Amino acid sequence: DIRTLKALNKPQRYSISDTRGLHLWVRPDLLKFWIFRFTFNGVRKDASLGSFPAVTLVEARTKALKMKGMVLNGTNPIEVKKKLTQQSALNSAPKVTFKKYALDYIKTFSPQWTNPKHASQWINTMTTYAFPVIGSMSMEDVTTNHIIQILSPIWSSKHETASRVRGRISKILSASITSGHRTKANPALWAGHLEHLLPNIRKSQRHHPALPYADLPALMKELALNECMSSLALQFTILNAVRTGEAIYAKRTEISNDVWSIPAERMKSRRPHQVPLCSRSLELIKKAAAMEPESEFIFSNNKECLSSMAMLMLLRGYRSGMTVHGFRSSMRDFIAEETTHSPEVAEMTLAHTIANRVEAAYRRGNLMDRRRALLEDWQDFCLGIASQKDEQRQ
Repeated sequence: DIRTLKALNKPQRYSISDTRGLHLWVRPDLLKFWIFRFTFNGVRKDASLGSFPAVTLVEARTKALKMKGMVLNGTNPIEVKKKLTQQSALNSAPKVTFKKYALDYIKTFSPQWTNPKHASQWINTMTTYAFPVIGSMSMEDVTTNHIIQILSPIWSSKHETASRVRGRISKILSASITSGHRTKANPALWAGHLEHLLPNIRKSQRHHPALPYADLPALMKELALNECMSSLALQFTILNAVRTGEAIYAKRTEISNDVWSIPAERMKSRRPHQVPLCSRSLELIKKAAAMEPESEFIFSNNKECLSSMAMLMLLRGYRSGMTVHGFRSSMRDFIAEETTHSPEVAEMTLAHTIANRVEAAYRRGNLMDRRRALLEDWQDFCLGIASQKDEQRQ
């Protein structure tokens, strides 16, 4: 009875005989707590039912029997209690809307994105597609139907955009689950979820149109006659076989002597990358500095970095259908067909990820000299110097 329970003063667990699994635990400090002991999936577990005498014997029995029923039905009562506690905390906490959480997410993670303009791209896609449907909703209330409502109108007609929207929504919802703003599963996941609700649009393998390397000297000769900032940047990009974002955001402080050190946050591989600069690249940097002496960026317009489209628009005026990124492929073809430089050195020059063991072995050594030799051969070819040397030898 109640008097017997109150009189217990030896620290241990006391089994309540008429309710299997129910125990009264007397702690060393003599505080008493109700425990329901059960086995779930072969593992013994203890669930707390509250303190005694705040929770009476009758109440403890009722709770224990309810949990016993859950176990018999294949449910872990501890997990149920945990979810109820989370839901209660969620209900009592101020509601955070999807729009507010999404904007905070972008603000938090955008500094580590390769391209600073990705933040505005995220905001634009969320504003255009997601916010009109779920922007004012709490994170907990977003459902699969809402995601389908967002994606269906553009899934076939703008599939690449739709895929990005889905991926961005999914990342935001996953973060909200981790941070405790959502207890339900992520309704924007593709694998095992949306793949069963939306058709699989086959994507054709897209390659960046590349100019045949044999045509590069003629293009470089034409570009050399145009000394606008976009032309200087494009020539620099071609000669060093770098990506657009790596070139247009290049800063003067990243140049030391004849080496350009690109920070990890601007590299696709998320590793810092050093580029040995050849003579023509250094000339282009000097010309750009004379045009924009007060800018922190090497290639700029009114102290601001060039637009990501500036080089492409210029290139279209010379060679329609080509892409800036394609020049990396042009250089790779040149190396393979016209030189004896090793594939590993070529891949490291392009800042590609290569086979783990080979990569580790090569990265232990200093390949700067070998990469410089490769880029000098590429520069000589692009500027027509290689053909002049061949003519002199003949």
